[in-house]
Amino acid sequence: MNSTSDGDILAHVLLPVATEDDALATARALEPYEPQQVTALHVVEKGGGVPDKSPVEQSEELAQDSYAAVRSIFPDADDHTAYGRDVAAEIFAAADEVDASAIAYRSRGGNRLMQFLSGDISLKLMTDATRPVIALPREKET
Repeated sequence: MNSTSDGDILAHVLLPVATEDDALATARALEPYEPQQVTALHVVEKGGGVPDKSPVEQSEELAQDSYAAVRSIFPDADDHTAYGRDVAAEIFAAADEVDASAIAYRSRGGNRLMQFLSGDISLKLMTDATRPVIALPREKET
């Protein structure tokens, strides 16, 4: 991994995003840290011979809307779409593919049941990562 050889974890940040609103909030949370390069990632949950959560075409449109939201904050951001059931594994694979110096994410919250059902991606990101993971602050809910 070349991008962290100089020790700058903000050299190339991979930014996983789920929806347009999530992408905008996540990009805004990253903005104050002034990363040098950003790649937005959307994982289309697909595969494994089980029914998809939503049609692939709909998910790809959602990805494009998410990328546009990130580019409203980081105009030069790259994008990367991954396909698979294990979202955390796809995030790690994408980080390798784009040679990201770090993964930055914003927890999407939810109660313990929702975290259990989703496989608690945040936990996997924090415990299984092979590169720095930056947990971005969430906006205070009113």
